[in-house]
Amino acid sequence: MASLIFLTHPEVVIDPNVPVPQWPLNETGRRRMELFADALSGVLLSSIHASTEQKAMDGAAIVAKRLGMPYRTHEDLGENDRSATGYIAPPEFWEVVGEFFARPHESIRGWERAIDAQSRIVKAVSRIAAEEIGDTLIVAHGGVGCLLMAHLQQVEIGQESRPQHSGGGCFFVMDRESFAIRQDWRTIEEASFEDVRA
Repeated sequence: MASLIFLTHPEVVIDPNVPVPQWPLNETGRRRMELFADALSGVLLSSIHASTEQKAMDGAAIVAKRLGMPYRTHEDLGENDRSATGYIAPPEFWEVVGEFFARPHESIRGWERAIDAQSRIVKAVSRIAAEEIGDTLIVAHGGVGCLLMAHLQQVEIGQESRPQHSGGGCFFVMDRESFAIRQDWRTIEEASFEDVRA
């Protein structure tokens, strides 16, 4: 019973002058990813996957280097497309995010609709799960992670369980074949993989 671990990238360098998909992990984010790599040391991963956004690739690269294996990138693992607005500073950003989840069938300020982002991430994860034969790690993003969780929990978008760390770096574990949830959201600091075969 192989597992799929879905991890949201941790803290990033916020630079309003750089497109959001190009933001790298900051020092805190990199340090937390090192902790996650340590926690994975007893898991025999067969593959590592990441979105094409820099922060996700940074996270995947840290784990891949520690475990001595490559990682693959997939554009359809990316965060919901927010290029219509670019960077929006908090607290306004969180207000728009709230609208994004509350009105999933509408485009909020030109953003990709939540329902479309959900369909995309579910298809991407399903494809990766079908292609692999062992335990798999996906490093992606919080927004699409919540949309994926809504699908897994079979609830309306916005009613799913949510990661509890404001800086990201949260994960859940699912059965790769059945898509049943084995572990709900945990932070990197709470990483435990007893029920992931080693």
